[in-house]
Amino acid sequence: MKITLLGTGDAPSTPMIGCKCPACMDARNGGRSNRSRFSVLIEGDGHVLIDTSPDMRAQLLSANVSTVNGVIWTHPHYDHYAGFGDFYRAQRNVDVYGIKETLDCILDTFYFMSYKRHDITLYEPFSLIGLEFTLLKVTHPPFENAVGVRVSNGDKTVIITGDTNKEIPEESLKMMEDADLLIADALAPTFKLRKHMNAAQAIALGKKLRAKQTVFTHVGHFYGPHDTASKKWPLGYDGMVFEF
Repeated sequence: MKITLLGTGDAPSTPMIGCKCPACMDARNGGRSNRSRFSVLIEGDGHVLIDTSPDMRAQLLSANVSTVNGVIWTHPHYDHYAGFGDFYRAQRNVDVYGIKETLDCILDTFYFMSYKRHDITLYEPFSLIGLEFTLLKVTHPPFENAVGVRVSNGDKTVIITGDTNKEIPEESLKMMEDADLLIADALAPTFKLRKHMNAAQAIALGKKLRAKQTVFTHVGHFYGPHDTASKKWPLGYDGMVFEF
């Protein structure tokens, strides 16, 4: 199982248009602060995308991926699905997975595309590319059922929290325990956030779940330049790879 963080940024990404903060300037100068919008590539006996960011085309070209075996959507915020249009004329009949409310919303936008819809029930595992996937309810207002994703390959488990604040349901927390890798939403270092976790909350979640490794994603420009901030926080970066 191979995991690639295709995009580790928040909705406006870094550099943010019009911003000259240290992180944005580092991004403009070619540093690892340069973050595209959120997407994760899962590789087993094929390729699965967790979310399709607006930067999908560049991400797939950079990862040298020409086709995918499935797309799993966590929730219908534009920075997590808008890039699905990049499959238009590139790949037909893409298999798409998610809970009913999410698929209803996203697929209404992409009425012009061909796809194969798979409605998934929370907490019920399903198999894809030789791996087991489970969608877990998280808390990301205003959505009633935003999800995280559990990916398992034998005794190896990866948890992707998706966009969430720290109020994750107990049923989900139980299925997130003892992961080899926790990919955690951590938008900013210390801000009090309504829809997301901050760095301290993400670190606390990793400890509570006994994750062997925690890495931050959905990172905003609030941390400062990557090379400096990553000395304190486990920041992910675009193109970061994990193998199990």
